[in-house]
Amino acid sequence: MDWLKAPAAEQGRAILAGLISPVEQAEAYLDAIARHPYGKRIYARTTPGRARAEAIAAHDRARAGLRRGLLDGVAISWKDNIDSSGIATEAGSRLLSKRMPTQDAAILAGATLDGLVCLGKTHMTELAFSGLGVNPMTATPPNSIDPALAPGGSSSGAAVSVALGLAAAAIGTDTGGSLRVPAAWNGLVGYKPTHGAVSGAGVVPLCRRFDVAGPIARTVEDCAEIYAALRGDNATDLSSASARGLRLMVLDGIPFDGARQGPVAAFEDAVRRLAGAGARVTHAAPPCIAEAIALAPTLFAPEAYGIWRDQIEDAPELMYPPILERFRGGRDITAADYVAGWEELNRLRADWSLLVAGFDAVILPTAPILPPDVDRLLSEPDFFAAENLLTLRNTRIANLLGLPAISLPTGQPACGIMLMGRAGQDRALLTAAAGAEAALRG
Repeated sequence: MDWLKAPAAEQGRAILAGLISPVEQAEAYLDAIARHPYGKRIYARTTPGRARAEAIAAHDRARAGLRRGLLDGVAISWKDNIDSSGIATEAGSRLLSKRMPTQDAAILAGATLDGLVCLGKTHMTELAFSGLGVNPMTATPPNSIDPALAPGGSSSGAAVSVALGLAAAAIGTDTGGSLRVPAAWNGLVGYKPTHGAVSGAGVVPLCRRFDVAGPIARTVEDCAEIYAALRGDNATDLSSASARGLRLMVLDGIPFDGARQGPVAAFEDAVRRLAGAGARVTHAAPPCIAEAIALAPTLFAPEAYGIWRDQIEDAPELMYPPILERFRGGRDITAADYVAGWEELNRLRADWSLLVAGFDAVILPTAPILPPDVDRLLSEPDFFAAENLLTLRNTRIANLLGLPAISLPTGQPACGIMLMGRAGQDRALLTAAAGAEAALRG
């Protein structure tokens, strides 16, 4: 078995059984990163000293029978907007060049206490404000399926590090789809928790009212275990998960508007397989979705620009123009419109909660398009803007409605199926996703 490409939970069990050593695994990952032709486009920087020290401690705990959990000794990557003590954390932006935190983000500190090994920090979209994963200001990771294609973002390096066997799993963040899009485009599982379920302390913000950290991994079990580590909690028991009896609602209408044939066909095939495994599938197109999406320009960009205005306007030449334009899109939204937008969104969230109370998950294609060509994105600004908006259109629904959401591979390259749960019911969604995953993997 190629242990570098084994699921994180499987690696944890192998450490427990004495089949692999945390020290040897960490060294193997560090060596693979150094040797990989795209290693420097995936990792902004590795942390070999930290990784080796943490792996040695995990090895000693395993020998003493004192492991702290299933993932003790498993090596993962961290997105470069998550603070790491004494290691530059630049959030993919030249505005933050050489920014050096003095302490770990709360989630990194907690995961370290649980025994997870930090391999380093992965490249990302500039200040996390794009779903394409293209960043000519620092680095654009290659899509793991085809290096000429966009990797998905903003947790681009995070996803690619896992897909190419350069980490057992990855931690990224999601404001409008930044975990789920790169997971889908690289054949992985990406989990966005309910907003507020995971600490944001020490995470470089984009929009604090939407930002949330979460895992990208190979399986739902991996995501459940990592989510528990980020929260300092026990992992969800997935042993009884099954697609049989799942109540699923296909979200018709807007998620399919302008969608490309590949993602739609993959989604429809996945739905047929879920129904064949015993899931009960219904369809609906509630108008509140269009109303929520219409609020996005009033809510995302103004908060992002409000947070970053001073740094941006002090040195706008340091930013990639399409990303700079996205930030400045929030410049002219009035405070009254912003507040009114949130009042309306909270009403829509309440309406949605009543509408979906009888379902285990609402399902839709993760992204309505396939990964576009990077060269074309860089040479055609209008194409970049249009593809970026379409890329994030479906995933953003969960962020707007305050829902946990997870993307699963459909079996077709770069095509994911997304399950949205109920706000605060993360364990229930993970259980439903594990059942769906088993059915989709056959």
